[in-house]
Amino acid sequence: MSSRSLIPPHGGTLVSRLVDPAKAKSLATEAAGLPSVTLSTTEACDLEMIAIGAFSPLTGFVGKADFESICRDIRLADGTVWPIPITLAVDESVKASLEVGGRAALYHSDGTLLAVIAIEEIYPHDRALEIPNVYGTEDSAHPGVQAVLDSGEWLVAGPIDVMTVTPEREPGEQFTEYRLPPAATRKAFGERGWTTIAAFQTRNPIHRAHEYLTKCAQEICDGVLIHPLVGATKPGDIPADVRMACYEALLEKYYVADRTLLSVMPGAMRYAGPREAILHSLIRKNYGCSHFIVGRDHAGVGDYYGTYDAQNIFDRFSPEEIGITPLKFEHAAWCNACEGMTSSKSCPHGPQEKVFLSGTKVREMLKAGQRPPQEFSRPEVADILIAWATAEVPVAG
Repeated sequence: MSSRSLIPPHGGTLVSRLVDPAKAKSLATEAAGLPSVTLSTTEACDLEMIAIGAFSPLTGFVGKADFESICRDIRLADGTVWPIPITLAVDESVKASLEVGGRAALYHSDGTLLAVIAIEEIYPHDRALEIPNVYGTEDSAHPGVQAVLDSGEWLVAGPIDVMTVTPEREPGEQFTEYRLPPAATRKAFGERGWTTIAAFQTRNPIHRAHEYLTKCAQEICDGVLIHPLVGATKPGDIPADVRMACYEALLEKYYVADRTLLSVMPGAMRYAGPREAILHSLIRKNYGCSHFIVGRDHAGVGDYYGTYDAQNIFDRFSPEEIGITPLKFEHAAWCNACEGMTSSKSCPHGPQEKVFLSGTKVREMLKAGQRPPQEFSRPEVADILIAWATAEVPVAG
């Protein structure tokens, strides 16, 4: 990578599958006579990620050779690193209306026409191959495993032409101001003179340990992209509008504006741990980031993955294959003896000096209207979460 240029997209070219207004009009006319497929919430998120180039080099939903290669080898059939198959699943009744070589209209669950797919393949959904390889477990209690089990038994592959990605009728949580596609973040980085950018993936409010990681990254890079995921998540996760209010409050008071950019990533969570860490890094590479923060149990859920499995998986690939540099952080926490944020790499003191709080304890405090210690969470963030947890006042996105 040149010192004066941004990192190239994964595969070398930033994909765009969004069509111009004239093409969109003709596709809408064509779609009226095509068989229809209603996308799941995750598939609608995936469609947007393909359309804007966040999933470059993918131009559509993957075919059989890519599906099998991804599951077995964490690569597309051509050898390009890719960790999770991006698929369009249909049941038998929908499959009966489709044919290879034909086309189909893709709809949001609210009825909005999103895209047209050119069908290149229709093949059986090999869940027995996908589930254990991608998720490392076959336990249906895992939300990613259950999502695959609930999906259709046939997969439809082919490139997509996309008319829109954010239906007007879909309520809330569009975050238009922050919904910057990869081309726009790359432009913003260039305007700021940044060439080294660290990305921080999150689906939770940022507490003091997260703040510490991002500020360590700011010390070694030109800037940091705070890049929360606002697509589909599992029940029980804090709603995206609440999280966005937390990010805004935190950045306003505690971050250097000229070195920080907040944008949203409209992808869906798979909770696939190590493989999803790779996916999240490649996505941020497409957004123009040169570094990617990988913390404790990245993209994990429950006890399915080891604490640092999501860091260790990067060692299976050469730096050239991934292209983006992982920043591997130990578990961080406030140390009373050190009087600051630390990790096991920088602090000699035992756990009795650390401020650790479980997620359960934090939720109990919030519901009781109590702020967690300021060594754990900034008070501005805590107050927003208390308002949400106690439902005493609405929280604006």
